[in-house]
Amino acid sequence: MKNHHLVKQAVQQKKQKQLQKGKSGISWWQLSLIGIGSIIGAGFFLGTSLSIKTAGPAILFGYLIAGVTTYFVFSALAEMTINDPQLGSFRTYARKAYGHIGGFLSGWMYWLAGVLIMSSEIVALSTFTQFWFPDVSLWLFSIIYTVLGIGVNLLGAKNFGQIESIFAVIKLATLLAFIGFGALFVFGILPLEQTKVLAETGISDWFPHGVTGVWKGMIFIFFSFGGIAVVGVTASELKNKSDVAKAGKGLLVTLVAVYFFSLFFVFQLVNWNTIDEEASPFVTALTAFEIPYLDAIFNSIIISAAFSTMVGAFFSVTHVLVALAKDRDAPAFIKKVNKRGVATRALLVTTLALGISICFSFVLPDEVYEYVTTSAGVMLLLNWFIILASQVKLRPSYQSKTNTFKLVGFPYTSIIAMLVITIVIGGAFLDTAERIGVLISAAMIVLIIVCYQLFMWGKA
Repeated sequence: MKNHHLVKQAVQQKKQKQLQKGKSGISWWQLSLIGIGSIIGAGFFLGTSLSIKTAGPAILFGYLIAGVTTYFVFSALAEMTINDPQLGSFRTYARKAYGHIGGFLSGWMYWLAGVLIMSSEIVALSTFTQFWFPDVSLWLFSIIYTVLGIGVNLLGAKNFGQIESIFAVIKLATLLAFIGFGALFVFGILPLEQTKVLAETGISDWFPHGVTGVWKGMIFIFFSFGGIAVVGVTASELKNKSDVAKAGKGLLVTLVAVYFFSLFFVFQLVNWNTIDEEASPFVTALTAFEIPYLDAIFNSIIISAAFSTMVGAFFSVTHVLVALAKDRDAPAFIKKVNKRGVATRALLVTTLALGISICFSFVLPDEVYEYVTTSAGVMLLLNWFIILASQVKLRPSYQSKTNTFKLVGFPYTSIIAMLVITIVIGGAFLDTAERIGVLISAAMIVLIIVCYQLFMWGKA
């Protein structure tokens, strides 16, 4: 989701290099690596603080559930992509399965979710920066990062994929370094003195808020897997199409392992009760030790990684809006691009939408991240639900094809994934702040449907 077009561009660059060497397509492990970089973002670096506050250490079980469900969604989209390649991807499949309104709803939900994800990245960036400047208002940093994001996008798309690949390695290396540090400390290889933390660490109570707490926190956990749909789309670029299952398993096993063990060591380094939802749990854990500048260095790396995700989201969301305009599901004037290939009008519309969220961060500085993250998570999961529902409807058309990829356990796996998604969204109603986020996303969906009706009425 977050870096749709950046991932596609990175894949195309890999493919082009291999074509020059006489090979066609990319290998499964390359797709897995690119996917890992596109998925890891501020939703994990900061959003986990919200799920820890809500669920406690039990979020580790939540990540296992989310990983399995995400694999089913990836496989469902990969099945449609391999058996029926379409430029419009899940928007086209939704239209084929449920008519024009299906594609229209899926496309605009994708764009709105992208704007919300970008907003959450900017708020996260501002929060990380407040680590050094605690007296500066959140909204001021939000404006600064928004302007920087616009500036980078105005430079054009050249080498965007390569830059994003570099930051992808930084994100993964950062988490692996944290896991290594935690392991050294826990096993006594690197004895250190804790200074700014409660004496009790480790996991003494897995479910401090009961199963209900985990249920409430699942929306933030699923948010950490937000970019998986993009990887499903790019499965068609694999050198060996039969490797799609291997790519999905490699991606999600690595991702879940990195998520699981990095959070596990957070709980070993610091008491989970000391984690503030307005700060990264990783930086909080590192500040508990008297290691000069370690927390500041880690915070800097997180900022660079989150900024790349934000810029990528800006790039992606803008291009999604152009695609909607080209499909006549958005005003035609939006699709115009300048000499550098920058869709300035789509960029302007996206910036205006982002500006609204910046205004909310000024009015509601303490709650805005939770509202935005919940809204983005709900829109994301609803799009996943549409992907699964489209796959269920379209599966009969693939039955005659042999030696192609199909989701195992159909229809039970698809139904189970849709059921889990429904339960996760339902859990968001149990928390006041999350409930507001759900209502925001519901209002957006109603707005999309109303616009569709006006759109169709105008065509009549």
